[in-house]
Amino acid sequence: MEDSAKQYGQQDFNLPHDVVTLPSKGKFYKNKKKSLKIGYLTAQDENILVSGERNDNIVNKLVKNKLYEPDIRVEDLLEGDLEAVLIFLRNTSFGPEYNFILRDPGTNKEFNHTILLDELDFVEPKLEPNSDGLFEIKLPKSDATVVCKLLTVGDLEDINKTMQKYPPGVVPPTITTKLEKQIVSIDGNTDREFISKYVINLPIMDSKHIRKVLSECEPKLNLQRKVNAPSGEEVTVRVTFGVEFFRPFF
Repeated sequence: MEDSAKQYGQQDFNLPHDVVTLPSKGKFYKNKKKSLKIGYLTAQDENILVSGERNDNIVNKLVKNKLYEPDIRVEDLLEGDLEAVLIFLRNTSFGPEYNFILRDPGTNKEFNHTILLDELDFVEPKLEPNSDGLFEIKLPKSDATVVCKLLTVGDLEDINKTMQKYPPGVVPPTITTKLEKQIVSIDGNTDREFISKYVINLPIMDSKHIRKVLSECEPKLNLQRKVNAPSGEEVTVRVTFGVEFFRPFF
């Protein structure tokens, strides 16, 4: 456990930190933690921010260094919980102002707009998970009952790495690979080979239904805002994450 803690920067429990409330309220984790102890970014972390590494590597390193919990890893987090941690790190290091350069659809001219990240609110999920953090979904076309889970940061990373292995010109199986990870059982059958074969022939209506339900069940922050451009036209903007979320300050 000591080596694991050092790997994730979790040995520094006495360093200055704060508590970040999770959109998931801990319902999808074995330890049921509703919040995480997160350290503040330091001058040492600036070295990571100005390095030339890939965006996802930099973001993961930052959070791993600042996650002061011995029993949860960055890879175990849901995406919405990770986003809440990133917003905390940015707010406490650089302030809550997030600046956009937008294009006015009425005049085609650029204009600036600022939102406050600490005013972002939680999206309330439409369904509650069971005690294991899973959802039971009745499929409209095949009439099967599937039990599904929400994907973690680690799940999404694994999917992205697998999809990147496919050569140009070959269509990567993104949808079916995601479904295979999301589905825990089909009519009570938990055999992974059975689930994999079933997913390949799953009707599109059922596939879309699973995505829709899980999207509505996922605890997350409302990252979209509607902005009135100078011409009076409405523009929709979305807060995005990655290293550029921090790098404008460098």
